[in-house]
Amino acid sequence: MTKATTALPKGWKTPQISPLLGLTFGLLILLICLVYSVTLGAVEIPLQKIFASFVTFDGSYEHLVIQTVRLPRSLIAILVGAALAVSGALMQGLTRNPLADPGILGIQSGAALAVVATIFVFGNSSLSILTIVAFLGAGATAMLVYFLGSLGRGGATPLNLTVAGAALTALISSLTTGVLIVSQRTLEEIRFWLAGSLAGRDTIIFFQALPFVVMGLILAFAIGRQITTISLGEDVAKGLSQQTAWVKIITAISVVLLAGSSVAIAGPIGFIDLVVPHVVRFFIKGDYSWILPYSALLGAIFLLVADISARVLLKPQELPVGVMTALVGAPFFVYLAKSKVKR
Repeated sequence: MTKATTALPKGWKTPQISPLLGLTFGLLILLICLVYSVTLGAVEIPLQKIFASFVTFDGSYEHLVIQTVRLPRSLIAILVGAALAVSGALMQGLTRNPLADPGILGIQSGAALAVVATIFVFGNSSLSILTIVAFLGAGATAMLVYFLGSLGRGGATPLNLTVAGAALTALISSLTTGVLIVSQRTLEEIRFWLAGSLAGRDTIIFFQALPFVVMGLILAFAIGRQITTISLGEDVAKGLSQQTAWVKIITAISVVLLAGSSVAIAGPIGFIDLVVPHVVRFFIKGDYSWILPYSALLGAIFLLVADISARVLLKPQELPVGVMTALVGAPFFVYLAKSKVKR
């Protein structure tokens, strides 16, 4: 008997799923998660009233809860998740380091110190003021890390930036811990923010951060092809006449805008910027023109689902969303450390 051949007929092409189709399917999942997130809360509101609040808003209690509490919280989860995931993908592509995330630039630690110092000196402040302070602290720390990394041999190489970021992060974290030990009042007021939380965020906070995140996403998507080239090696990028210095500067600006805004809004939520880009690259190999949009979409879904889980798991109590992302991200981090880094 002859063996059956598995070769495809001549001229036959294996069908491929369009990346646009995948994005469309992801947007549908995100919309479903958004609707379900808006339905959750201490007060049960029928789905009919939820839709009516967008069509015929009458100022009733249920409509106010939807428009001023639940919807802004869900939109902020989408915004923060997308921003963190894209910033992580940028850092991993630029440094060619599977464990890279915006934390190596000191963004999270700088924002945390700025917020802690503000509350310690001036007392309890509004979320709007803390958001601005956290963003300024994140940006100032990132610039300081870049300056210190530029002093080393070869300039601001990925290795120099990593070393400078790790050293400065350790210093800033020690200062933050010292302030919290000295001031119990500051610790009580900020501990929920330090764990990463979306509770209490409103429309004002959302629109304050929206321009920075949109600007960061536009810069990130604009340099997708350049990140693809530089991820193959800096020598390859220079051989193709790519201006690697400008790519690094634009990437740094984008990461500060995205991660700084996210930390300012919701606190230091970890592991999204680490996990999501790896999951996306499992399906999309190497092309950052698609990796970045997919990271934004999957990051938004991931954080929204994590926030839903944080509200449902111990209902009526609520967990910080940073705890939920850590439950998923920590085992994934161990896997990366044992597999890819070892290789």
